[in-house]
Amino acid sequence: MRTVSVINQKGGVGKTTTTVNLGAAMAQSGCRTCLVDLDPQAHLSLHLGIRADDDTTTVYDLLLDPTLDAREALVQVEPNLSVLPAETDLVAAESDLASEADKHLRLRKVFEQFQDFDVIMLDCPPSLGVLTLNALAASSEVLVPMQAHFLALQGVGKLLETVGMVGRGVNPTLRVGAIALCMHEGHTTLAREVVEDLHTFLDNARDSGMPWSGCRLLEPPVRRNVKLAEAPSFGQSIFAYDSSCNGANDYRRLAMSVLAMWALQPNNTPAMNEGRLEDDAAANVAGDDH
Repeated sequence: MRTVSVINQKGGVGKTTTTVNLGAAMAQSGCRTCLVDLDPQAHLSLHLGIRADDDTTTVYDLLLDPTLDAREALVQVEPNLSVLPAETDLVAAESDLASEADKHLRLRKVFEQFQDFDVIMLDCPPSLGVLTLNALAASSEVLVPMQAHFLALQGVGKLLETVGMVGRGVNPTLRVGAIALCMHEGHTTLAREVVEDLHTFLDNARDSGMPWSGCRLLEPPVRRNVKLAEAPSFGQSIFAYDSSCNGANDYRRLAMSVLAMWALQPNNTPAMNEGRLEDDAAANVAGDDH
């Protein structure tokens, strides 16, 4: 079972969008996938049409009491795709767990009940508090979504260093597996320069022995696409909303890259390839908003 924390301390970079749609693409491939909403804004839950009420068991309840049956809290939203939802009360977890000796290990205990999944993906909050520390302690690797902007590039090195430092304290085996480019505008000079700098940064880290020494820049970048912004208002992944749009095609191909990186064989390769775009420059330039 792969457990992946999706992290970026900067908001608005496509973190929740990537967690939902990359997870949904993996589910389409035949991987039994669980998405965990660890953000008190509960945007992942809302993206998939889940609104927690007083009767809903959420990740907040499980963090407070890991002995609860976590499987009963799961909501299946698509074939092979389940969600462990969040609620706004999750913001209180920081204070509620402050005095607990195992406050950073609660989620790891919850995941001991999740033996039926191939992939668990965690949508983490932008802060490095108790929720993100729980995610890092329970994960095998980190995925960093980012935009190809100058400030994002400046921040990614610090983010990787922070993840490495935190990982040493709560999970020494944690590794930064990959960076995914989101809302990408590949025809701009800035984007091309940032991608070049990212490749240089990652190449220079190869023999460093740091937790990100094996990090890869995933292909393809996910193009800016209005359908990806519309899907949450319908409570659906991009595949349920518009399976033929550029956003769906990009996340299908991104999932194939991740599975290849993990050396996993999809159980249903045709589903991954359905509607796949040709990887040419014309599609990248002309199709951004379709």
